[in-house]
Amino acid sequence: MARMQEAHNLQVHPDWRTKRYEYYRAIWIECAELLDHFGWKWWKRQDADLAQVKLELVDIWHFGLSELLRADAVEPQLAVTLDVRPSEDSDPEGLRQAVEALANACLASQGFSVERFAGVMRALPMTLDELFRLYVGKNVLNGFRQDHGYKVGTYRKAWAGREDNEHLMELLDGVDEPATAAEDLYAKLETRYRETATR
Repeated sequence: MARMQEAHNLQVHPDWRTKRYEYYRAIWIECAELLDHFGWKWWKRQDADLAQVKLELVDIWHFGLSELLRADAVEPQLAVTLDVRPSEDSDPEGLRQAVEALANACLASQGFSVERFAGVMRALPMTLDELFRLYVGKNVLNGFRQDHGYKVGTYRKAWAGREDNEHLMELLDGVDEPATAAEDLYAKLETRYRETATR
């Protein structure tokens, strides 16, 4: 994942390590988006969209991993920390609190807390294998977005009335081995993007 993130960051800006991007800020904003997909409003009915919740957590991982790469803090122990034993009990409030703890830790340190991130994975639950699978898919989509004008504002994020993330999740359902499927997934995104251009 670190190699894929490095390649994506270079696609965004060749000097990304020295640009002082506020990854911690992106993380806490993504935490809020995650909670919106999960539901937190007591004044209206909300149904959790767990697929989107998981993609938001993957977005958080993209920014967190970028922060770790910039700080030269990607070590073998990282995989052990993220190889969490998912909670067997559904605890919606526990997940909300874990997300808030991650956001608070990032704001306080202006960095990234792997331990707090692992706490969100545990509470959701999400395994390391699932994180990897979704990370590969989202990394491909992020590269696709850049190649199609995301940075300059010409990218079309809604495809036939649905966000590109939703299309990604559909296309990922047919992927058995994400590590070797990046090119195939990119081609499928390209086809879907073209097919939905007039819808």
